[in-house]
Amino acid sequence: MRSFAHFCLVLSLSLLGTLGHAQPYPNKPIKAIVPFAAGSATDQIGRAFAAKMSEVLEQQIIVENKPGVNGMLGADAVAKAAPDGYTLMIGTNSTNAALKSLMKKLPYDQDTAFTPVGYLGSVPLIVAVNNDFPAKTLKELVDLAKAKPNQVTFASASTSQLVSTEMLASMAQVQMTNVPYKSGPAAMTDLIGGQVNLFTADFAVMLPQVKAGKIRGLAVTSAKRSKAIPELPTVNEALGLKDYELIAYFAIFAPAGTPPDIVLKLNKAINMAATHKDILERFAGNLGFETEPGSPEALGQRTKLESAKWAKAIRDAKIEPQ
Repeated sequence: MRSFAHFCLVLSLSLLGTLGHAQPYPNKPIKAIVPFAAGSATDQIGRAFAAKMSEVLEQQIIVENKPGVNGMLGADAVAKAAPDGYTLMIGTNSTNAALKSLMKKLPYDQDTAFTPVGYLGSVPLIVAVNNDFPAKTLKELVDLAKAKPNQVTFASASTSQLVSTEMLASMAQVQMTNVPYKSGPAAMTDLIGGQVNLFTADFAVMLPQVKAGKIRGLAVTSAKRSKAIPELPTVNEALGLKDYELIAYFAIFAPAGTPPDIVLKLNKAINMAATHKDILERFAGNLGFETEPGSPEALGQRTKLESAKWAKAIRDAKIEPQ
């Protein structure tokens, strides 16, 4: 009995020692999935934040692109990952607000599959046309679309790209034909080449091509003009509307069930990155990017509000779930 008691004591001390020397999170590289193609705003912003967060956490964050189905493929991979803090998603309004209204069925429950971690920021979109397209302003485009229903074609490769144009068409009371693409850069290639007439997308895809003169910018989708390209009017200004506004936002989510202490540690790293001058200087001017540090709870509340907002926009634009 004395020997058995001694054995138990030694075993207990050994286990306590092991627990005491367990490495704190994170003790290995973290994977961050971008559910859109390389080169998109989500990709650029996600990689920049991942780099700064790696410095704060003293552990590498490896970014992996997994595009497809308006972000659903990447989101599904994160939803099904272990909730241990080593798989994250650079989410957007597509993956975490609008997707459930655009799809008849998702392979996960969008409302419960993810743990909100931290908000990164937002960008407006630019409405642009091919240089050879006859319309020089958004008003001229609308007039042309009214005269020739369904003959104006527009590209889309994400929820924000699709809904922004469909919402514009609905409010302007015109009909245009959507041409879906797998990625924003691919859609841009065809816009420049004239295979499609119109494209509405984030500044990462649009602004360099507009400034290079390869396409013609017509308007921005925010309520106010962007400091990055102040010469472009808002959709409201261009068409005499007052209620049109659609911006893309970015945030980090983890699988549901991720421990709160890990979430808070990641949130702190996100907020530190959001105030870093490198990120602000890099994206404010060329993307119109605005950061807004906050808590995981604030992101959770924002996600609920945005889900309701996008559901209404999709209904109003009469977009049928796929």
